[in-house]
Amino acid sequence: MTNKGTVCVYGASSTNIKQEYFRAAYQTGRLLALEGMRVVNGGGRMGLMGATTEGALQNGGRVVGVIPEFMVRKDLHHKQLTELVVTPDMHKRKQTMAEMADAAIALPGGCGTFEELLEIITWRQLGLFSGPVVILNIDDYYRPLSDMLARAVEQHFIKPELTAAWKVADTPEEAVTYIKEHIGEEIVFTKI
Repeated sequence: MTNKGTVCVYGASSTNIKQEYFRAAYQTGRLLALEGMRVVNGGGRMGLMGATTEGALQNGGRVVGVIPEFMVRKDLHHKQLTELVVTPDMHKRKQTMAEMADAAIALPGGCGTFEELLEIITWRQLGLFSGPVVILNIDDYYRPLSDMLARAVEQHFIKPELTAAWKVADTPEEAVTYIKEHIGEEIVFTKI
């Protein structure tokens, strides 16, 4: 299978969440695999990370897990990954995932997912990451964040043209289609 790009998928490690989120994560991994795109994620075996990995692997895809050493020692990594990259810490984990990726999708998650998503959006605005970034708004989960970003534009903390640094999608199909159509596309933002 030809690699048509690598997509970083951020998502929760929590297991005490709605099944709808697990289905969306699995479907995201499945669709990326069927499109010939490699998945890179945090390497965890549980939650939405695990579901994305399963969706990709069970449909002939490849998944690179990037996980800090302390999590490997706690046996939190997925055992069937195509490749496991072990980093010394969380900061290097995020940097490695971004460096490997041509695009990013954020599934629902908590503080770690929020941090990863907002960092990759910031990097995109600054020209440090050039790929498309999609916020996967399953069950309207990211509505409060979308509202906050709109408020930041309204209050002049974010220039309106910088909102092109991300796309909100409501389904895995919409997210993967957007990635497929925009991967490799260069967007140059005006001076910040």
